[in-house]
Amino acid sequence: MTSSLFSPQIQDVLNRIASEQQRVDETEQPKLLEQIRRREAAWTPEELVAACAGGYYAAPAAIGRMLYACVRAVRPRTVFEFGTAYGFTAIHIAAALRDNGSGKLYTVDLHSGKCLAARDNLKAAGLGEYAEVITGEAVAVASSFSRPIDFLYLDGWVDFYLDVVRAAEPHLREGALVHADDTGKFAAGARPYLDHVRDPANGFVSLGVSDGQGFELSAYTGPSVQVVS
Repeated sequence: MTSSLFSPQIQDVLNRIASEQQRVDETEQPKLLEQIRRREAAWTPEELVAACAGGYYAAPAAIGRMLYACVRAVRPRTVFEFGTAYGFTAIHIAAALRDNGSGKLYTVDLHSGKCLAARDNLKAAGLGEYAEVITGEAVAVASSFSRPIDFLYLDGWVDFYLDVVRAAEPHLREGALVHADDTGKFAAGARPYLDHVRDPANGFVSLGVSDGQGFELSAYTGPSVQVVS
């Protein structure tokens, strides 16, 4: 079966998002990086949503294809994504779920305008039934999530990755795949998360991959068991 990822319908939407991202981020990303450089206090989720409101900040196309390949291989029933933006990676994941013949993506973002645009983009790509876009704070949504999670994709703000993965851990299926983006690009903010998933005592086997922005790929092996002698 030919991958639906390369169908004209889906490629038209992906190319439109990528083209707009390149145009907008050329001016918006330097502004964001300057705010980050000058910032001394910790960010709140609401502050970051406001700071990122003007940009697209989608993952590179290669990451989208990697997500598609991983979802096809892992065949997850449930995928949880932190950081929807305009739905670029959500489209790749949803296309893989459709090609698998089953599964659902739950993608979370705090910016209501971006969530609305993501829903429209998923619908335009013909993938609306494979993804639910949730407007909300990811830690709160993950904490109250009612389904076992087979694949967790983190592409929001790296400073919150540890909080999100901890909230999701009770719902992670043993063997679940966890992919965290931008762990090299924003290494200082990602450090607490990396320390957590790289410690086997926390129930993960993990490795870092350098791709310019850096990402961490982890397998959840289950909750650690304390042995009392």
